[in-house]
Amino acid sequence: MPELPEVETIKNEISRRVVGQTITRISVTDAKLVAPVPVGEFCRGLEGQSIESIKRRGKYLLFNLSGKETLVMHFRMTGSLELSTGKAAQPARHTRATIFFANNTCLAFNDPRRFGTMRLIKNEDFLENKLGPEPLSEDFTASFLAQKLRQRSIFIKAALLDQGVLAGMGNMYTDEALFDARIHPEKRANSLTDGEIEALHHSIRKVLSAAIDKKGASVNTYVRPGGERGTAQLGFNVAHRKGQTCPVCGTQIERIKLGGRGTYFCPRCQPEY
Repeated sequence: MPELPEVETIKNEISRRVVGQTITRISVTDAKLVAPVPVGEFCRGLEGQSIESIKRRGKYLLFNLSGKETLVMHFRMTGSLELSTGKAAQPARHTRATIFFANNTCLAFNDPRRFGTMRLIKNEDFLENKLGPEPLSEDFTASFLAQKLRQRSIFIKAALLDQGVLAGMGNMYTDEALFDARIHPEKRANSLTDGEIEALHHSIRKVLSAAIDKKGASVNTYVRPGGERGTAQLGFNVAHRKGQTCPVCGTQIERIKLGGRGTYFCPRCQPEY
């Protein structure tokens, strides 16, 4: 699933090509993408509007439009955007929608598993009411994290994946942050010491910043809008490395399931007790 660094990369790389441009046409080939709004109504609501700005909120990509509405994209498990120039050829097998701009640019929403969504909304309150602070913002402090974690007796891995605690954290980077802070993923959130919370706060910001610098992680279907792969996965210490050796101590990386999520950790660097 595209997480914060991947969505941030998408935002950065498409902004210079589509901000200020007018949508001339949109083709939706999968009604599920925009449901429950009918395809025709959705397309009419977008055509003729210009993109005034693009921003990211958590794992959501938001296009602020000239009509004072917002196009919200959520990539979920396998969604991605493909940017191309010139008259679009036959859509790719997994293309669910294509947006055509006046500058001859096309933006295709590709999604093999069809869980992604596109919505046209009048305000962003529904997002603000469900999402916690951005991990790289000034609002995300160690004291805020401590306050949130002390209210939860669930596993720390599950607590960090709660988008109401922290917007944009996903499976890969949570595993990496917990490793960097030397915290076992099954440790109870409300049992962390002040020192562990300080370390975790630092590690979350460190891991996400490094991944953004490397344009995200291409471990599954994620590619950048121009087709290039991200390289953050090349620096992973534990995520997706089951059976390989820990770069710190040489112990084999283990994989367990927590809440249905594959979870990677080093049993020596991240002892359970």
